[in-house]
Amino acid sequence: MTKQQKLYIRLVKRPVGFLGALVALLLLSPVFLATMILLHFANKGAGVFFTQERPGKNEKIFKALKFKTMTDERDADGNLLPDADRLTKVGKFIRSTSIDELPQLINILKGDMAFIGPRPLLVRYLPLYSAEQHRRHEVTPGMSGWAQVNGRNNISWTRKFELDVYYVDHIGPAIDGKIFFRTIKKVFCREDINTTSGQAATMDYFNGSN
Repeated sequence: MTKQQKLYIRLVKRPVGFLGALVALLLLSPVFLATMILLHFANKGAGVFFTQERPGKNEKIFKALKFKTMTDERDADGNLLPDADRLTKVGKFIRSTSIDELPQLINILKGDMAFIGPRPLLVRYLPLYSAEQHRRHEVTPGMSGWAQVNGRNNISWTRKFELDVYYVDHIGPAIDGKIFFRTIKKVFCREDINTTSGQAATMDYFNGSN
């Protein structure tokens, strides 16, 4: 990473991300509160937040946040019911509108995440990466990344890693601007939104029940 890129991250990307997340939380606080109330009842006591450990910058583990969109209902043997049976109507709407991603604004305030960067994946995948693929952790992970706006669910895992590493090598205002505006378009057009699977909700974020 060049000196110019490091300065961009420290003097522009991080401060703008922090202020952006703070302003967004303040402006969206009514939506945040209303969502919490709706999920409190829809999730039947299962809680309103879903947390999961993820590797961040330099593979430091942090707890990523998301609104919980499924109940914890189980069958007679104590096993969780299939995702489709636990996903509520409220949860499906929240996923389709990407509202379930709002708690990640808190992760941005804390510095665990940024608005833009490689998406944080499961911790258990770390031993499977090649040396080149590990480079995706040289920068702070983001809510949306270069891979997400260039195919997301329609490209292979290998290609996603290639795009993540490309982002690391080219991080700067130009590529961040492209990702930001393409993400806005995808959210409003509801492109590549997964509302049925607990393993790839909204923006390929969490693998597991939520």
